[in-house]
Amino acid sequence: MANTVISGFASNFLGKAPAWYKQVVLLFLIANPIVMFVLGSGFTGWLLIAEFIFTLAMALKCYPLLPGGLLAVEALLIGLTSPDAVYEEVLTNFPVILLLMFMVAGIYFMKELLLVTFTQILVGVRSKSALSLLFCGAAALLSAFLDALTVTAVIISVAVGFFSVYHKVASGKGYQHKDHNANSDDEVIELHREDLEDFRAFLRSLLMHGAVGTALGGVATMVGEPQNLLIAKVVGWNFGEFFMNVAPVSLPVLVAGLATCWGLEKLRWFGYGGRLPRPVRRVLEEFAENERAQRTKADQAALWVQAVAAVILVCGLAFHIAEVGLIGLLVIILVTSFTGITDEGQIGKAFQESLPFTSLLVVFFAIVAVIHEQHLFTPIIDYVLSLPESEQPGMFFIANGLLSMISDNVFVATVYISELKQAFEAGAISYDHFQTLAVAVNTGTNLPSVATPNGQAAFLFLLTSAIAPLVRLSYGKMVVMALPYTVVMGGVGLYMVTHAL
Repeated sequence: MANTVISGFASNFLGKAPAWYKQVVLLFLIANPIVMFVLGSGFTGWLLIAEFIFTLAMALKCYPLLPGGLLAVEALLIGLTSPDAVYEEVLTNFPVILLLMFMVAGIYFMKELLLVTFTQILVGVRSKSALSLLFCGAAALLSAFLDALTVTAVIISVAVGFFSVYHKVASGKGYQHKDHNANSDDEVIELHREDLEDFRAFLRSLLMHGAVGTALGGVATMVGEPQNLLIAKVVGWNFGEFFMNVAPVSLPVLVAGLATCWGLEKLRWFGYGGRLPRPVRRVLEEFAENERAQRTKADQAALWVQAVAAVILVCGLAFHIAEVGLIGLLVIILVTSFTGITDEGQIGKAFQESLPFTSLLVVFFAIVAVIHEQHLFTPIIDYVLSLPESEQPGMFFIANGLLSMISDNVFVATVYISELKQAFEAGAISYDHFQTLAVAVNTGTNLPSVATPNGQAAFLFLLTSAIAPLVRLSYGKMVVMALPYTVVMGGVGLYMVTHAL
């Protein structure tokens, strides 16, 4: 019985994660108190950071909240930080938590409007290069005001819907057929196989252009990414001030990113350039027309409500009428009230995407509390700040960029901006230089991080979504397709940080 119970515990621990991963996490938990006793708190703090970054890098094996949370709890138990210090970190960053809780949920109720918009783009534009540019540009524009995860979720929903529609037709069924397994090609008619593979390549490139678009737009405003709001609060910028300070970097990068999108489609390099086969286009146009015809007056009214809510959202953010998270709550109240969503269960679904990441963010803050309590990053910050002022922004951009490629960019930005704030409050840097370095941290964590799915939450979301296996989008494929964007966005970003700030 004992063996059975023990094996049950072993099986339950971190669920379906690989056995080797579970063993590594257990090794971390066992080693940390021993290292603390033998080598002291400073070395243990650095070891904890490395372990936490490992859990972020292995996010596809297990959601980092679980192993990362265990490490954070252990850090509290062995005295690397205190509950009060963690609470102070959370309290300082409470606006970011509000953003994730309410803004993401608010946009959830506007999905129908976003779905209609992207659907019209997909079936209405025949040029693949122009279509890719529109997808990338629309994702960038939306991500400047909305959460990148939500924009990515909308693009994924459109892609899954259209792929499923054509897969049914290719399998000899009507697109209204229920309970169809789009993961299997066993029933696909031989005549349609080539078109189906071309359609996969077409959707892969659109999805990647859209995901990159969320990074291009997300860097530009204080609500584009969670770390942007965090940086804005620490520096003291409002919506307009954030945009104007980051614009010398974000706008040239946007132009370069869109030019890269166009060029990749024309040259058909790095897996881009797939065209939409004519038989597939005919099926999708018929499907879109059928959906339009079936839309009721109530559905049309709901779209108008969502459009008005979108205008209120943009105006509320632009004029900073309230905390960003509270504006998101306003959107929830308005859209649900005027679209007939009154059931608690329906409303609860809106929070499913945001709350796991919100919980992970609180764990981030616990690790940041360890860094502050043990003064781990102080020597690094002091070294960079000892360099000539003209070299400092570039160094911060590179350091943040490299770390954000392998770790989560929210965590990296939280650490660096907190340390810079301490340097500013200690009188080591002026406020103007503090703002310049904040721009370097913001752009450094947002732009080069597109290199891997680990760095960008939207990329990781895409990789773990339902559409990835359908269009054969693997981790390695994403890295290859992101490479030209990484080089261009990172290169132009670094040049602008070192020459335009």
